[in-house]
Amino acid sequence: MTHKRYQLMLFVADNQPNSVKAKKYIKQICRDYLDSDYYLEIIDVLKDPEVALKKRVYVTPMLVVAAPLPAAYVAGDMSDTAKVLAALKIESD
Repeated sequence: MTHKRYQLMLFVADNQPNSVKAKKYIKQICRDYLDSDYYLEIIDVLKDPEVALKKRVYVTPMLVVAAPLPAAYVAGDMSDTAKVLAALKIESD
């Protein structure tokens, strides 16, 4: 398995409107800014609540940038591209 520079976990709540938006926006950001240098895991907290608790995720949608370190958290529907890029440590134009 190849090591991916960005390790991302997106915590969502089923198909709630903000969770659907978050999935759409984070996938677009990954395509536009990260090429193939990322691993994105989408976790539905309704199906897998223990993972959310272990990562201290108490609201959804929530993006956890596990790598590169230090870890970062972004809450919301991921429509604020600048905020997501800042968490990824990527300078936006």
